[in-house]
Amino acid sequence: MFQNENLLQPSQVEYLNCIRCGLCLAVCPTYREHLSETASPRGRVGLARKGLEGELDLSPNLAGQMYACFDCMACNDICPVGIRPADLAVEMRHVQEQIHPTGWKKTFFGKILPKPGRMETVTWPLRIYEKLGIRRLVYSLGLKKLLPGKIGDLEAMLPHLPKRPLRQALPEFTGAQGKEQYRVAFFLGCAQSLLFAEQSAASIRVMTRNGCSVVTPRETVCCGMPALGYGRPDLARDQARTNIALFEKANVEMIVTDCATCGSTLKDYGKILSEDPDWAGRAKKFSSEIRDISEFLMSIPLEKPQGSIHARVTYHDPCHLRRGQGVWEQPREILKMIKGVEFIELTEADWCCGSAGSQLITHYETSLKVLKRKTDNISNTQSDYIASGCPGCQMQLNVGIQRDELKIEVVHPVTLLDRAYNGKKE
Repeated sequence: MFQNENLLQPSQVEYLNCIRCGLCLAVCPTYREHLSETASPRGRVGLARKGLEGELDLSPNLAGQMYACFDCMACNDICPVGIRPADLAVEMRHVQEQIHPTGWKKTFFGKILPKPGRMETVTWPLRIYEKLGIRRLVYSLGLKKLLPGKIGDLEAMLPHLPKRPLRQALPEFTGAQGKEQYRVAFFLGCAQSLLFAEQSAASIRVMTRNGCSVVTPRETVCCGMPALGYGRPDLARDQARTNIALFEKANVEMIVTDCATCGSTLKDYGKILSEDPDWAGRAKKFSSEIRDISEFLMSIPLEKPQGSIHARVTYHDPCHLRRGQGVWEQPREILKMIKGVEFIELTEADWCCGSAGSQLITHYETSLKVLKRKTDNISNTQSDYIASGCPGCQMQLNVGIQRDELKIEVVHPVTLLDRAYNGKKE
């Protein structure tokens, strides 16, 4: 019988009320591919209950079933009795980590990821790979086809890398063009700074064009989602405290981010630190000030761009934006306001793309199967662009597009808006 009163674990109400109706099976991407009960939200709830009640060992195998969950939150939304299977799967990862701690997680999530300078050092070889033209050579000579499948797909995930991280290039204060109407802070996520620098630079340009003065704290650390996803909420709480204290000094009306995953996590700081009496109030206030870039832009008088983009554009809903934040109309509104854009609604636009942060690495075959469903739907739109507001989704979509040899560009919605503001005609 499993007994450990000092172990932090889910409460009984988080798993006892499951009525096994099966509604979650219809929306679960992993069940769809495997048609196995253990690969379903209902199955994971059952496994968690038996493990916590002592009928099953809390073994690495049981934990593996929890890590197979994509945490897309579709099951959370559809459950008629309020069970949140995706959240439970993440909490069970924490239970396992307490029983069998993994050293590399403390090192990576505690000592590397929260240190922007160290992350820049770790990713330096990738920038060299692009800067020296090696990557261009690999593609022009067809050498990418010689890479083993998984290695080739991981290479395909990479966007065109910046010469240096945006954190180093972006000033901490960028004044509004014309009269200042708003003073906001910008949460520059790790992936945005290291991999999608031009994308976030476009977000800054769009905001300043629309009367915003933007403060971008240079010492921003990881939002905490990777640590949460790998069973280390203690490290995520440390990162939350660092970011809250940093942004409290900014003296702004609200905090904007163009990363769906960051935004979802930042909006949860109030929950993440709810048990900390010294930080609960500060965290709740901080979370109330978070806005996704599309959410913010559509809440202000937004200048209609004069440039045009004559193209078919479709849109993929990041799970952390649509379900995590309830933001889905605003990105579409941004795309539709661009002259020349023919917006095509994507079939199953809110169906997970298979990324879930690192599933292409940890659950390669399943991730590709889920991705194939997504790229087939994209192909059917015959679009020129697929827009999405999450770097993880964008990298995953790049893999699918290369695998299927589609002639379509993956972009952030704000990137297209920025191009239209610059008077470009495409």
